[in-house]
Formats: sequence, structure tokens, C-alpha cells
Amino acid sequence: MSDIKQQIFQELAALEDSAAKLRAVATNAGKQTDLEVAILTEQVRALREKNANATEMINQTISILKNLK
Repeated sequence: MSDIKQQIFQELAALEDSAAKLRAVATNAGKQTDLEVAILTEQVRALREKNANATEMINQTISILKNLK
């Protein structure tokens, strides 16, 4: 009976250790996801700025071409 109890406690300890490792992995994955979202958000902001600048240049070019006609 004592051996069975000891085995149960060992298995519970191993399960507890596995759960702790899984929590750590989940936490790290969440941090990684947050970092990726922050990077992508910054990239989108930069692309929107470039797009706005390109649109403005195109509009200026069209205006100049219309004046040359």
C-alpha cells in the first residue's frame, strides 16, 4: 500500500512539474505574440505613411501634367 501511495505522489509531482512547464511555455508564447503584434503594428504604420507620401507625390505629378497640357 505504501508503494502505491509513493507512486501516486511521484506521478502527481511529475504532473505538477509538467503543468508548471506548460504555464511557462504559454506565458512565453503570449509575450512572443505581443512582440510580433507590436512589430507588425509599427510596420503597418510605416507603410501607411509611405503610402500617404506616395499618394501626395502622385497627386502633385498629375497636377503638374495637367498644367503642362
